[in-house]
This record gives sequence, C-alpha cells and structure tokens, in this order.
Amino acid sequence: MTKKLIVLVVIICVLSLNKQEQVKIPKESIRFRVIANSNTKKDQNLKKKIVKNLSKKLVKTNNLIDIESTRDYIKKDLPLFTDIVDKTLKENNYNRNFHINYGKNYFPEKNYNGILYEEGEYESLVVTLGEGLGENFWCVLFPPLCFVEENNEVEYKSVIKEIIEKYF
Repeated sequence: MTKKLIVLVVIICVLSLNKQEQVKIPKESIRFRVIANSNTKKDQNLKKKIVKNLSKKLVKTNNLIDIESTRDYIKKDLPLFTDIVDKTLKENNYNRNFHINYGKNYFPEKNYNGILYEEGEYESLVVTLGEGLGENFWCVLFPPLCFVEENNEVEYKSVIKEIIEKYF
C-alpha cells in the first residue's frame, strides 16, 4: 500500500512539473526546423533521419552559454550541416533537392498545449526538403528547449519523467 502511495505522489509531482515546463520561447532565441517534402511515410521518415543526424552535431549547442556563441557555432558549421543532409539524402536514395538557411525564417502560428507560439520571422536554422509541404520538426537551439512531436501533440522532456518511465 505504501509503495502505491509513493508511486502516486511521484506521478502527481511529475505531472505538475511538466506543466511548469511549458514556457514561452524567449524573444532572443535561435530555432531549428526541418520541413519534410510531404506527409508521405517515406518523406516523414527521411525528415526524422535528417533530424537525428543533424542533432548529433547540434547537441553541442546545449553547452554554449550565450546566443552569440551559438550563432558563431552555427555559422561556422553550416557547410558541415549541409554535408550531413546531403549524405543522408544520398544514403536513402532521395533524389530531391534541399535548402538550408540560417537567418530570419518564417514560422506559422502554432498552439501547443494551450501555449500560443506567434507566427513571424525568427532567427533560425531551417532545412527544407524538396517542396517543403510536409509536417515539420522544430525546437529551440538557444536556449535549449526541444519538443518531441507525435500526432500534433507535444511532450516536454523531463528527466524525472524518463526515470519514472524506466523503472515503473
């Protein structure tokens, strides 16, 4: 009985922590976005591979202490990001073009879990695959704030939640 009560209290704490994690993106931030060519399974899977491969290099931005060092890092490694996307497309026999842009890019209005992210031009690193008509992945490189999107729902990553899911 005591163990069940402890588990229940921990779950309630995690749920309340997740609500506290729903923060607005600061005005001074750098976003990251990968837009799929279309919503076909093949194009969406390719988008996920691009995100995964770029994330291996972009994870370094989590350790950068200010927006200027993040900007410098992105600008310096932009050719490498282009190579990573190009290599991923070739490995997957994908014969469409792509475009990478770092600068001011348009983001449409989004509403996730009651938080409105206004449309507008934002400093960002954007990878557009083919026609760029599919669903997209996005997160914030600085300050580090990434979302995991599945079926238009957003999960705010939480270390405590991951520990609970691992052991319970």
